[in-house]
Amino acid sequence: MRATEIALHDVELPLRHAFETSSHRKSSLRHLLVEMTSEDGWVGWGEIASPVDPFYAPETTTTAWQTAVQHLIPTVLGAEWEHPDEIAGLYARVRGNYFAKAGVEMAAWTLWTTTHSVPLAHALGGERDSVIAGVSLGIEPDIDVLLTQVGRHVESGYPRVKLKIAPGWDVEPVRAVRETFPNLDVHVDANGAYPGSSESGGEEAFEVLRALDPFRLTMVEQPFAPKNFSDHARLTAAMDTPVCLDESVETLDDLRTALALNAGNVLNIKVSRMGGLSAARDAHAVSSAAGWPVWCGGMHEFGVGRLANVALSSLSGFTLPSDVSASGKYYAQDIIDPPVTAEQGVVQVPTAPGLGHRVRNDVITAHATRQQRFHA
Repeated sequence: MRATEIALHDVELPLRHAFETSSHRKSSLRHLLVEMTSEDGWVGWGEIASPVDPFYAPETTTTAWQTAVQHLIPTVLGAEWEHPDEIAGLYARVRGNYFAKAGVEMAAWTLWTTTHSVPLAHALGGERDSVIAGVSLGIEPDIDVLLTQVGRHVESGYPRVKLKIAPGWDVEPVRAVRETFPNLDVHVDANGAYPGSSESGGEEAFEVLRALDPFRLTMVEQPFAPKNFSDHARLTAAMDTPVCLDESVETLDDLRTALALNAGNVLNIKVSRMGGLSAARDAHAVSSAAGWPVWCGGMHEFGVGRLANVALSSLSGFTLPSDVSASGKYYAQDIIDPPVTAEQGVVQVPTAPGLGHRVRNDVITAHATRQQRFHA
């Protein structure tokens, strides 16, 4: 198989509700869409879901565009390959830049599955025809607003709610949510906001995190900086609540390090963070073999990336609700038709070839800030 044309689309969509984490607040999102066309005219789509700012990871929309244009697309365009697992080898010299790699490789996966008339989920080894979705809620102006947001999604049937936390916005909002929704599956995500033991305030932060134990949380996700495996291991040993890693695991080597150090006991697998569907699939296998439950995290993807996440979540080891909530939770109009929907928190896994939904070029064009095409 050969890709004879690859296009990049820089697209911005407004969010239904502004979203705040420990590092920033956004009312719209810009992602890059990769459109890959084969010599036979088949088309596959991928999504580079890197943030605009380097707060979650070093990559940004700007650097991902540059990396894709200068290093990834030139190695893939016109190259012969038989299976998407080969794509990463084409640009093996490029270090890091996992978001950019994920978008290009995702396009190859959807192109390959489309041409072979295979649903993406089946090609990845998925076994389920539906997946349980959770929602992720940002830091709100006050607890009353937070409780309103949680209640809205509970009424929609979502069985799990993830709360963003940060120093100063942790114990009290969690307490309020637990008291108001005593039976809800709740977990919290710090995005590495808490200082480690070698930093000022590290011991106080450790005690604050331990104070979350009585609230029966499903997990505490990524409390410390990405490569701080030692403090994650210390917290894992000190808490009854499971500790989940996200930013800490970009590669399979990172995962093996975490396993060796007992630096957690749950893994959030993000296709973007790990550089593509092949790596995410392999992380699922390694984690499952080690007894770590996994779930699929999201980057507020548009429909292309969201459908890829749904496909990945159909693998057997994804036993916890994943961030694959309905398109309408984030966007008034998605770039796919039909949009992803959830009934009582359950999302159906597409059974049509490729992504299983039609990509809307008209919506992409209407919201694109720049576009560029490359030919073999």
